[in-house]
Amino acid sequence: MRREPISNSRRHFLIAGIYAGAGLTLGIYLPGCGKEEKTAPEAEAEAEAEVGVTDEKAVDETLFEPNAFVRIAPDNTVTVIIKHLEMGQGTYTGLATLVAEELDAAWEQVIAEGAPANTELYKNLLWGSQGTGGSTAIANSFTQMRKAGATARYMLIEAAAQQWQVTADEITVDRGVLRHEVGQRQASFGELAELAAQQPVPGEVFLKEPEEFKLIGSFVPRKDNKSKINGTAIYTQDIRLPNMLVAVVAHPPRFGAKVESFDAGKARRVPGVRQIVQIPNGVAVLAEDTWTAIKGRDALQIEWDESEAFRLSSGAIMDDYKKRARQPGTVAHKAGDSDKAITSAVTTLEAEYEFPFLAHAAMEPLNCVVQRTREGCEIWNGVQSQTRDQKAVAKLFDLDPEQVRIHMLFAGGSFGRRGNPHSDYVLEAASIVKAINGMAPVKLVWTREDDMRAGYYRPMYYHKMSAGLDERGMPVAWQHRIVGQSILGKDDLDPTSVEGAANMPYAVPNITVDLITTKLPVPVQWWRSIGSTHTAFAVETFIDRLARTAGEDPLAYRRALLKEHPRHLGVLDLAAEKAGWGTSLPQGRGRGIAVHETFNSYVAQVAEVTLNEDRSFTVDRVVIAVDCGLAVNPDVIRAQMEGGMGFGLSPALMSEITLKDGVVEQSNYHDFRMISIDQMPQVEVHIVNSNAAPTGVGEPATPVIAPAVANALSALTGQNFDRLPLQILT
Repeated sequence: MRREPISNSRRHFLIAGIYAGAGLTLGIYLPGCGKEEKTAPEAEAEAEAEVGVTDEKAVDETLFEPNAFVRIAPDNTVTVIIKHLEMGQGTYTGLATLVAEELDAAWEQVIAEGAPANTELYKNLLWGSQGTGGSTAIANSFTQMRKAGATARYMLIEAAAQQWQVTADEITVDRGVLRHEVGQRQASFGELAELAAQQPVPGEVFLKEPEEFKLIGSFVPRKDNKSKINGTAIYTQDIRLPNMLVAVVAHPPRFGAKVESFDAGKARRVPGVRQIVQIPNGVAVLAEDTWTAIKGRDALQIEWDESEAFRLSSGAIMDDYKKRARQPGTVAHKAGDSDKAITSAVTTLEAEYEFPFLAHAAMEPLNCVVQRTREGCEIWNGVQSQTRDQKAVAKLFDLDPEQVRIHMLFAGGSFGRRGNPHSDYVLEAASIVKAINGMAPVKLVWTREDDMRAGYYRPMYYHKMSAGLDERGMPVAWQHRIVGQSILGKDDLDPTSVEGAANMPYAVPNITVDLITTKLPVPVQWWRSIGSTHTAFAVETFIDRLARTAGEDPLAYRRALLKEHPRHLGVLDLAAEKAGWGTSLPQGRGRGIAVHETFNSYVAQVAEVTLNEDRSFTVDRVVIAVDCGLAVNPDVIRAQMEGGMGFGLSPALMSEITLKDGVVEQSNYHDFRMISIDQMPQVEVHIVNSNAAPTGVGEPATPVIAPAVANALSALTGQNFDRLPLQILT
């Protein structure tokens, strides 16, 4: 690529200084300042093995503290610093692809490494703090990471030009090798790293046009696959520190209860139990290993103060929500006069929807390692909200946030849970360390039962809807009332409670969407796709009801109401075409369709469902169409569509958290059921070809499957489905 500014308006450049605060400076490995020369796999294995080193002197000698996104070593490895948590969604691959593309690196020489907690350098550009969520990793890093790669490439070219005494325009770069064809010279990145570090950072760099991409838009192997397959990937449970103790916590059986007193006599007699301490939210047992700590916890005798404990059951909560829904709430969206329009409508319809609490139920339960050091505090975990956790722990220990060093490890799923707004489990681990005066590093482990019963959950919601149709069967009025807890702790309008409803895309002239926010001591937070987990179901099944009432095909009905939304239409038409919408199906088999936009990505799904003689049903085939802008890695996108759909299929079919007298009834996968691999339908994913800015794919598939399945069942049975999990009336 040419070095001088190009007049072609399609070419675009960025001024390096503008984003300097976002950590776009190039870091180059210097000889003598890093590891000895190793192959990329050896360097990756060594980096993984170093996790858990506690000797500060050893750390300083072996690790380079990055202040950027690119690091090039003399051994020719290119390390890409990834600011977003890798929890299975592919950030280590997607973000590394962006750097490698503009750098023209060989994919094999690229290593992905998690960034430390450093808000100034590694903040999420969409919300200003460091963290992962909202399907923002690619969306907020697309230009940032590409510019980091382009900057490194420029400096390497300048180094080669200086060494070979030629002009930079004569040098080409391909797969990690710089060449000067006329002089028959070539050099690897590693050979030029030292000299490249001496070059000035360019004031501007060019980014490739889409037609020039070699990696973006193509299949490249995931960077985390090998280590996860061969067992070398480092998760929190793998961390072993000298003198480390393992802690489990006895939490109150009801939310709002507190420790009144406890007898630790029997627990202390369990061989291997080292300490038992009370912390703000329970009693912690510390032992030499996890199993011993659990045995010690089982031996505790605790008296709980339940004077302020929550004792309602799920049914009572829902009954209260229904009563509250009789009164108007805070208006989230209003157009026209829905009251007047619905009164004068030819036909009116009403619907009520109920949604239970949901656990995140990630494969890896919550865990965290905390160590007090002379300099402050050190943390190892699959961290989703670095800035928030860093500040919370700093406050607990009366430290500056910069004194809290966080090592970002892999996470075995999260679905929002590790990004807790209160840093709950991280603070729990830190509180245990504080309670023992920092005498030993502590690994906090939550069992599956802790994970299910101690919170936090997707809130329970109730929806009340009304619509009015004209003589043609088209909607002239739409009213949508939502009742539920605020994830953000707001008293009135929490936007996460109404997203997907307040921005409902269908063309209805008179709309009112309002929200009644409730207060409960049941701890809640975001869950994969947040508000759309319930609003998409309500909107998409209600639209199907309107279509059936009007005697219209559900696809045609939607198309008529989405004329001003081409991207909704695009995925809707693509999914319908690939699914064979309108073609005949065997007896007892039906199709349902749904479309929804989440985090600026558009997903449509067609579900094929078979109704069995015993009134049970199976989901046999799902066709997914997604428009997420430019497809950085189509294989990762397909995986996220498949996984996100499967995640949403669980609450559609079987998952729910219920309370009885304030106690969570579920405890493990046997009673908080999730679909298994043999229950997954045949899945097809089709990606809309686009050069629009890329958007997220981790969450948008999740909320679409439940309404698609419900609509298929309605087509088969004639029943309306107004509660999740879905149940066919006998």
